Amino acid sequence: MGDNIQEMYRRARAAFREIEFWPQERVDEMVAAVAWEWQKPDTAHALARLAVDESGIGVYEDKVAKIQNKTRGTMRDQLGVKTCGLIREDREKGIRVFAKPIGVVANVVPCTNPESTVCCIGLSLLKTRNAMIASPHPRTPGSTNLTVTYGRKALAKVGAPEDLLQCISEPSKEKTAELMAGCDFAMATGGAALVKVVYAAGKPCHTVGAGNVISIVDETADLKAAAAKIVKSKTANNSASCSSENAVAIESGVYGDMVKALEDEGGYLCSPTEREQLRAYMWPNGKELNRDIVAKPVAYIAEHAGIQIPEGTRFLMVEGTKAGPEDRFSGEKISLVLTVWKWSDFDEMVERMKEMQRFSGEGHSCSIHSENEERKIILATRANVGRVNCNMPHAAANSGSFFNGQPTTDSLGGGTWAGNMTSDNINWRHFLNYTWLSDPIPERIPTDEELFGDYLKKWGRD
Repeated sequence: MGDNIQEMYRRARAAFREIEFWPQERVDEMVAAVAWEWQKPDTAHALARLAVDESGIGVYEDKVAKIQNKTRGTMRDQLGVKTCGLIREDREKGIRVFAKPIGVVANVVPCTNPESTVCCIGLSLLKTRNAMIASPHPRTPGSTNLTVTYGRKALAKVGAPEDLLQCISEPSKEKTAELMAGCDFAMATGGAALVKVVYAAGKPCHTVGAGNVISIVDETADLKAAAAKIVKSKTANNSASCSSENAVAIESGVYGDMVKALEDEGGYLCSPTEREQLRAYMWPNGKELNRDIVAKPVAYIAEHAGIQIPEGTRFLMVEGTKAGPEDRFSGEKISLVLTVWKWSDFDEMVERMKEMQRFSGEGHSCSIHSENEERKIILATRANVGRVNCNMPHAAANSGSFFNGQPTTDSLGGGTWAGNMTSDNINWRHFLNYTWLSDPIPERIPTDEELFGDYLKKWGRD
């Protein structure tokens, strides 16, 4: 397949036209075929191996599990869902709602998840009768292309047009921009810089925000269990996920015990001198994160920072000093480095967290380990995030899992806080148009009392 973007769009559009009015049963068969192919052990192993080899980041075994879980989770979320024809009816209001596809969608894929992002978005687009042209990250073109190749094989098996799934073979910024401008819709998974590029393309789009997950732990939490969950999440895939914890904020009364619990799980708390060595390595110019540390093993990070770590160390910890740009450790790190904060006033900690996320990761997510229901609600009410996860490993829960109800995705909207169109977990719901068919109903005009009753009783009609 060549990289003539206009020709790729023409073929995708023709494939889209072929399935535009397919019945639900045919669409669901097509989706099942592709999902089955992507979640096969042989497929997942091949994709994970290539992704790690190409990118040099992440953990092979974790990627295998992620590809399978994301594919199967996306399928779970779509079971029984109607996306074709009449999907809703309200006889009392005379309304019938019909679902319509968008057309050809550009899927801009990150190097952190060059395969599973194709699986999640690809299945969502097929479920909604759309075509996809993927634009791989320049570091991982082979992984994304191979994922699409497996998908095309499955489409052919059930008689669906293969060109519903296509991929740029030799990616570049110029090709990505041309693709987004030429398609009917764009889906881009990446940070703030990518958001600006996508909107500059001038087409409707969904984008996502950067993460900076702060996990609050209070005195009601099971500290040993909380530490195990946090570390499971933090170390998964060498912390490549934007949903990995970047910080743990611990109530002062259990601070020492929680730090000890984290150390028992393989954490190493850096001394002030080691913290400064690590800071100099991670932000060599004082502002921009050294991309060389992203999702690298902890031994690699420690060696390059000049820190001696004990055998069995799984991640590094540093104490936070100040929220915001004056302390870069308060932002997203995409690495096996965890910032530890102490707090005594919950309301103050929530405000401190909001300040950290205004600096980095606003709109994304946060978590809490607590049995205090009121604190959970306060956090969900006040935090400027799309997701709050309670008593769970954040990275595993945030984008959907089999032990919680978050929709499965690899693309997490950050809402207007992050310059995104939605704060949802992006899935099939976000790739449909709707036509409302309206029939007349008996006219009924509400009275003043129905519309303004409470106001009029209190303030009168003057």
